[in-house]
Formats: sequence, C-alpha cells, structure tokens
Amino acid sequence: MPTISNHYGIAGPVPFADVEIGADNRLYVDPHAIRLHRDPEPFAADALRCIDTFFHEVTNSIIVGTPTSRARGRALLQQFTEPWETRLGMAEAGFHGHGGAETVGTWIWDVLTGDAEAVVRVGVLRHVEDLPLFVEGVDRDITSDITTRIIFSPLADFTESMVHAYPQFHSGGHQTGTFTKQVWDPSSRAWGTRSITLPVADGKPLLLVPRSWARRTLLMSARRFYGTTVLSFAQLEQAVVDSNGKLLVSSKKFLRTHPDLREGRETNLRVTLRAIENEQDLLEAFKAFIASKIPPSEDATDAAA
Repeated sequence: MPTISNHYGIAGPVPFADVEIGADNRLYVDPHAIRLHRDPEPFAADALRCIDTFFHEVTNSIIVGTPTSRARGRALLQQFTEPWETRLGMAEAGFHGHGGAETVGTWIWDVLTGDAEAVVRVGVLRHVEDLPLFVEGVDRDITSDITTRIIFSPLADFTESMVHAYPQFHSGGHQTGTFTKQVWDPSSRAWGTRSITLPVADGKPLLLVPRSWARRTLLMSARRFYGTTVLSFAQLEQAVVDSNGKLLVSSKKFLRTHPDLREGRETNLRVTLRAIENEQDLLEAFKAFIASKIPPSEDATDAAA
C-alpha cells in the first residue's frame, strides 16, 4: 500500500513518519522519545506540557486521596478513544483489542492505587512513559494510544504546519476536512473538544506524527528496565567482598533464576521499592542509561530497543 508521501506525490525525505495510509503500521508514539529529542519545536514543548500536566493530574489525585480527587483521577484515564487517525500501531493490540479505553484506564488506575501507589507517592513514578514498567498489559500499543490522545492537539498543529509546507496535501484532487476531536487542555487541565483541520486520505482524516516521535519499540520497556537497571541493582544488593577485598557479584543470568527476581512487572516494582528504601531511584538511573545510549540526533524510527 502507498505511504503518505507516495499517496500525495511528495518527493524526498519528509519530517513526519511516512507510514502506509491504508494499513496498521508497526510504529508507535513513544513519549520518552519526545522527551529526549525535544523537536520539532514548538510542537515538542506543547506535547510535553500536555503529557506532564495530564499525568500530574492523575498522580496528584492519588496523593490528595479524597474520594472526589480519586474519582476524577480514575475518570481522566477512562476518556481515551482509539487514535486511528495516525495509522500507527496495531488495532488489535490497542484500546479496541483490550476491551476499550475504559477497561485499559481501569487497569492503570488499579495498579497506580494498588501495588504502585508507594512509587507514586514518593514521586518516582511521575511520567506517562513510566507506566509500561509496572502496569501489566501496558506496552507499546497502549502507551502509544494513550500518548497520542493526550497530545492530539499538538499533533494537529504539527499536521497543519505540514499541510502549509506541502501544498500536495490540498491539491491534485486531495482535500482537507474539519473535524471536532477530543483534546487535552493543559491550561484548564481537563478534557475538551477542538475543531481541527486535517488531510483526508482514503476518506478518513490523517494525523501526522513527527519522525522522531515514532518508534518500532519503546525506549522504556518493562523488559529493558528489568534486564539493565533492576538486575544491576540486584547484583549490588547481593554482592559480597572476598578476603582479598574484591567485590564479587552474581551474573545476571544466575539472578534471573532466583524466585524473587524472575522477569516481570511485579519484580520491577518490588525491586524499585527496595531501592527507594535505600534512597536510590531506579527510574532516574534507567532514564540516564537510555539517554547515554540514544544520541539526540538519532532518527527514532530507525532505533533499536
């Protein structure tokens, strides 16, 4: 099937994810990629403001802890709809494939107010991209869907700028349309609606995504967190000093067989909480590790996990 550039006859490299128009594409919006790359501007800054104000409202509702605040926090997580306008992700793995947005929102809320509440209260779990590390069932598809809905307004602004930059979007028989969409308002810190003009491709609105925001895998995945930061902390926990003063550590391969350290989100959470007791923030360490591995100039769509 034709990509966006093929469909519209746009030549050369383009600044948006050039995905196939008529099919699901195995690329996903990664909120941590937006945070690391911080371009293009002003769209990246606007997107991060949306992401951070939204998640602050959710986590703050837990910290405040009143019935009213908790009801609001839960409701905020249950107002997502399938963001098919980007053509990113796999539909069966997103909201629709998991029983709908309300079900997914309930998963997240139950974990945040259950086992993970401690890491919320101490301010360790504070970003949307932290969710896949601890919430079972939330991986690249759900993270991408959630992020896309939260940053829909900045994505619409980016799309509008691309329509102005490339007249092919509204020439040669191609058209744009005006649609009313749900958006997150970072000023009022509430969901609202906005009238948005988007290209129409194959009879459906098309929302463009900056290239550096779309990846095949998440930078912050549960498996990567476990295999690097969690097991590294466990190595130091169990290290001993021999008679010669040499520090002896168990291999990660060996630690993976330990019943208390088997790979999984429960282990990620349990070890993260142990680290907090020792005044260590494993999420910050993990993010520093990721930043050291991903050059700012890297094209995220070409990056490996």
